[in-house]
Parts: sequence; C-alpha cells; structure tokens
Amino acid sequence: MHKISIAESVITQVKAQRGKLNRYDNLTGPKTALVVIDLQNAFMLPGMPVEVPTAREIVPNVNKLAAATRDAGGKVFWVKMKLEGQSKAWPVFFDGDPRRATLSELTPGSRGFELYADLDVRPEDTIVVKNRFSAFIQGASDIDGHLRGAGIDTVIIVGTLTNVCCESSARDAMMLNYRLVFASDANAALSDAEHNATLTSIIRVFGDVATTDEVIALFSARESERAA
Repeated sequence: MHKISIAESVITQVKAQRGKLNRYDNLTGPKTALVVIDLQNAFMLPGMPVEVPTAREIVPNVNKLAAATRDAGGKVFWVKMKLEGQSKAWPVFFDGDPRRATLSELTPGSRGFELYADLDVRPEDTIVVKNRFSAFIQGASDIDGHLRGAGIDTVIIVGTLTNVCCESSARDAMMLNYRLVFASDANAALSDAEHNATLTSIIRVFGDVATTDEVIALFSARESERAA
C-alpha cells in the first residue's frame, strides 16, 4: 500500500483558503457514485504489460467502498480502458510509443481487458468502456449520461493509475460540476511519489482526499444528520 504523504505546508494553505481541509461533511447515498477506474487484468496480473503491483493491494478497500456505496443507495461504475483502434484515432500519444503489448491486452476479448477476478462486481452495477485516460473527457465514454440519468452529483474515484487515468477522470469530473472525493488508499500508482503528487493536486484544487474509512464515515454522517 502507498505511504500517504501530503506536505504540511499544502494542508495549511488549503485550510487557510477554505477554512477546513475537505469541502464535504457528508455524502448523500442516492446522489453518489463510486467510479472504479481500470482495475483490469492488464494492470493487475503479474507479468502484464502495465502491471501496477500496488493495485492488487487496494482491492479490499475498493470492495468495501462498493459495498458502502450500494448500502447507502448509490451506484457503482466499473470503468474499463479499451485501446483497440486508438493508435490511429489518438496518434499524438501512440506515435513513437506504440505499446503493442498494451494495445493487444486492452482489446475486448483479451484476458487483459477483463476486470480483475477479486473485485466484487454485482449485477446491479454498471460497466462503462472508455477509450481515453479520462472517462469524462468528451467522447471517451457515456459515463456522464449514466450519472446524470441516475441523479448523481458526487463521484468517488478509485482505481489505477492514480496519476494517469484516475487523476484525469477526477479533474474532468470536477470540471463537469461533480463533487469529487478521491480515495487516498483505494488508488494505485507505480510509486509513492507519483501517487502523492496526485493527492496534492486534487486536494489543492479539484476535490477532497480521504481514506476508505473516512469516505464510508461520510455516508454515516449523512444518516446521523437525517436522524437528528
């Protein structure tokens, strides 16, 4: 698991700007979605072309968040990366960096394209396929339509890689006016440095950063508030 480290100077500055560290004191279950980014075999299994070892370690937290979101009346979205055909559609990235093995594994029908077996995917969940790092950038997927159709205004981002697809999706989600919570111990990168750089960027500008247990407590806080 990543060693979480956000500089005290950053925390102090954020608190000074907004009066507290995180924006949101509670989460309304039916308006909240857990968005799980790219926990496919291509990123999860040993020896795969884009293996992220720490991604296997976050699976229990991802499953806990999925269960808590469902229990609160929210939705769970499993987002899968598809690179089939993208070397021509997206040449600015692939020119000079073809990544043939990655392209092959992130093609529907391949073992790498499938979700990791230990994930607790339920029939009531939604699977979304994207073709860019961000699930929310125009034309990458239909997740925005799904979320708005379900009345969702808050997204919890988890998955891999923290600093690539997860951060890209988180930034764009906020820019589309979703409330953003980024789970610090349910995202995975290739190093602590890359992981923590994203957490710093997110908490400074784009949304809240919280542990799995802290996110789950936000659902409970809402219920306690309603009961009072």
